[in-house]
Amino acid sequence: MAPGSALIPRLVDLSPGTEEFRYCFALPARPESVAAARELTRSRLDAWRTGRDAGEAAVLIVSELVTNAVVHTASTRVVCELSRPGGRLRIAVQDQGHQPGGPRLRRSSDDEHGRGLLLVDTMSSAWGSYDAGYASGRIVWAELPHDADRHPGAERPCDRHAGAERPC
Repeated sequence: MAPGSALIPRLVDLSPGTEEFRYCFALPARPESVAAARELTRSRLDAWRTGRDAGEAAVLIVSELVTNAVVHTASTRVVCELSRPGGRLRIAVQDQGHQPGGPRLRRSSDDEHGRGLLLVDTMSSAWGSYDAGYASGRIVWAELPHDADRHPGAERPCDRHAGAERPC
């Protein structure tokens, strides 16, 4: 097991100010799960008061990555993790089986498949994939800047407890 990898529980520093927003869900690897993944993502990001632009981009990225896991792998289950380390929003989707070579960008507009990763590439500040290592499957991740809405008077996590999921 690789400590600190996406989707693996890690030792957590519980010192004040080190809390991190983190949410994980698993769904059956079926086409109807893509809509469920979008809803779960939207709901969680709303609870975290994620800004509209980052939230919409994240929902689209989750949709594309979960779709790829459902369509292009032999998985029975797909796991998605959302987290906010530092000033970033990180999305990681793990499947249970993959084709050799991993996900690839296809720049040809004539190809009906592969354009989803072009969207992920365009909308994220970074993305990539790696073999899960401890189990069969692959983890595909993407990051984008987090732009939490800052409305005057809106409830938000305490500044001294960045990432706490409860208002001051």
